[in-house]
Amino acid sequence: MAGSRGGELKAPIFNGENFDFWQIKLKTIFRSHDLWDIVENGYKTPKKEEEELTKAERKLMRENEVKDARALSIIQGAVSEQFFPRIATQETAKAAWDILKQEFVGDKKVRSMKLQSLRRDFEYTRMNDNESLSGYIAKLFDLINQMKSYGEDLSNQRIVQKLLISLPKSYDSIAAVIENTKDLDTIDAQDVVVILKGYEQRLDRHGDNNAEKAFASLNIGSKSVRSNGHTSKSQKNVKPKNERDKKKDKGGRGNDFGIVGNNITGKKSERVGIFEFGSTHIYKGHGKEKLADSGGETDSASITDEDEAELMTH
Repeated sequence: MAGSRGGELKAPIFNGENFDFWQIKLKTIFRSHDLWDIVENGYKTPKKEEEELTKAERKLMRENEVKDARALSIIQGAVSEQFFPRIATQETAKAAWDILKQEFVGDKKVRSMKLQSLRRDFEYTRMNDNESLSGYIAKLFDLINQMKSYGEDLSNQRIVQKLLISLPKSYDSIAAVIENTKDLDTIDAQDVVVILKGYEQRLDRHGDNNAEKAFASLNIGSKSVRSNGHTSKSQKNVKPKNERDKKKDKGGRGNDFGIVGNNITGKKSERVGIFEFGSTHIYKGHGKEKLADSGGETDSASITDEDEAELMTH
């Protein structure tokens, strides 16, 4: 709604939406300038001729006419051009006000039906677990204001009770504290709202801490999993020494040459290098060495494909 200034008065512009809120604001303006009685009830014009009026009656009539004109001016300036034609021909503030109320609020029967619907919504309204307290309070008080605009008289005590019984389970503890430490017959609804909002902030703060801890544990867990996975992979490629030794001791590629005295026997004997140091003979193949005295006998040794490749280069 935009603003309209009539002298020192400022009124919101009605554009066809939220009539209930608009009329509440207009009523406040009228009351602040002692005009609401003229708007709501109008004024009676004397049935006598003006010449027959007393000085006091004439003065009162002039005052009422000025007040009514002033109130009508406020109403005319507080509606948009789209809706001004509806009241353009009305000569009193009450007539213009009643036309707007009739169109946008309805008659007594329609108002009664709307109020009954609002009462039902009020009774069944509850705060959801995933709903913020501020959002719920705004919704609840919007409903309360609509009920009041239709003539419902809601006491402060009833509003407080509604607030406390419509909260989710997470607010049970603070609701119990309020019920046991405060006088629900005298405490203001806004004071209850302040207490509840303070409790909500504590819940949010603890919730943030729990979330941070959860994320931290997830990060630690994922690092541990990655570390364990890497270790397992490395360990898979490392064979125990006894396994390697067992493979060597088996047949197949082992025992490819033997040493008897100073003679080398076996199918790969020609590829074994022999080095003599006095009476000691060194038989070497790819880092494997066997020592034998000139008259002694040693155990058999093994040579692999890698040994062959290296010996071929000597």
